[in-house]
Amino acid sequence: MGEKQEKSWRPGIRDAIFLGVVAAVVLALVLGSSERTTKATPDDEAHRQATSRAACMRCHGKQGVRPQPAGHTRAEQCFQCHAQPEGWAGG
Repeated sequence: MGEKQEKSWRPGIRDAIFLGVVAAVVLALVLGSSERTTKATPDDEAHRQATSRAACMRCHGKQGVRPQPAGHTRAEQCFQCHAQPEGWAGG
């Protein structure tokens, strides 16, 4: 009877590609989970009193004095992204 030689495992090109894909996914998750960098609302009386999207849109709507920039999200909760000023009247 012939003797079988055990093959030792050696990493191949497929293993290197797999590890590269895993590393890229981990890197994307780490970089993508950083803190948001949106602008805080100004600390003035108008922004301390704004408690709803409608109040924000009076100035930041299409016809307002400071319309939202092109491509801005249409989210309903402004303060979900923008930090509230000190003494904010909202809840």
